Amino acid sequence: MIAVLTSGVALGVHVPGLLLASRLRERGVPAAVEVLERLLPPDRLAAVTASREVFHRDFRVARAGQRIASDPVAAIDAEAREELFRRWEASGVRTMVVFSGFWLDLVRHFTERTGRPLRVILCHVDSVASPSFRKAGAPLPGTEEVWLASRADTALPWTIPVTAEPPLDWGRREPRLLVHGGGWGMGTYRDRAAELASAGHDIDLVVHAAEEADPLRGRTRHFALNPTWHPWLDDGYPPLGRLLPGRSTSDITYTRGSAHHSSFDLSRTAHAMVSKPGGGTLLDSLWAATPLVLLEPSGEHESHNAQLWCDLGFGVRYEDWRADGFSLRPLEKMHRALLSAARGPRDLAAALSGSEVSLCSE
Repeated sequence: MIAVLTSGVALGVHVPGLLLASRLRERGVPAAVEVLERLLPPDRLAAVTASREVFHRDFRVARAGQRIASDPVAAIDAEAREELFRRWEASGVRTMVVFSGFWLDLVRHFTERTGRPLRVILCHVDSVASPSFRKAGAPLPGTEEVWLASRADTALPWTIPVTAEPPLDWGRREPRLLVHGGGWGMGTYRDRAAELASAGHDIDLVVHAAEEADPLRGRTRHFALNPTWHPWLDDGYPPLGRLLPGRSTSDITYTRGSAHHSSFDLSRTAHAMVSKPGGGTLLDSLWAATPLVLLEPSGEHESHNAQLWCDLGFGVRYEDWRADGFSLRPLEKMHRALLSAARGPRDLAAALSGSEVSLCSE
């Protein structure tokens, strides 16, 4: 059994974990997803939800929150911790893939409790260590690390397949831009969507709440995540619905993919994604071969992600693209570069299902 350890505070961490679990199960490997917030008491979980709303409303607060984020594990009571450890023992967990560094203290205690060998793999979705890993301290001896993107090496060493379908040819794509603010809807994306619509671009805009849609703005299509869903409620992909003009928000039908997240289907058909550079967005960009137009990052790790995507020829900063007149020509060149790059990274699911050799030694 492989335990995939994610956190619901960022879909850019959680969704890659869901994708890894899906790819492992397709290969016949048992995999269970654990979301850290499921272990929190109700008051702490309510505080997480409240923080999400604050961060959405004020990007400056969100960026400050990255720097002062505290370890939530201290809030987990003994009973919840004991139940988790019993579940891991009963299911025979032998390998853990850690997507959030805040899990490491629990992993350390579980290892000490059982006294048996446990394979621990840290999976970094960002190109440098994210805040949770930086705050976690030194990993256990023998811990392996894999990077889906590496700023140090200007490379994409590993990947998690989003789909088995090849990227859509540039000529078959809709002349649209997908604009979003990550799972928590943070940053300047709505203002940028308005500017791009005024410049004549067709937009697919993922809003944080249905009430934020502006049905009067050109040929913009609006989408929203189901506001009642949270990553700690189930192991499914985020439910996404389209907001139709003139229809009540209560009429939205939310659907979700069974093999990958629904927003990826929008990125596959777009000429570019306009977004802050989270790790999950980088993964979508690679597998869709869709360039990134990079908005203001949320934290140092996203700044490094943005620079990496520019260095690799996969993205352009919004201000630079604006100075170029929002031309599609450089985007097509980036699409070609992404097509070539997709064959390079090693498949983490294939490696985990194929052998027990150290991932770091290959």
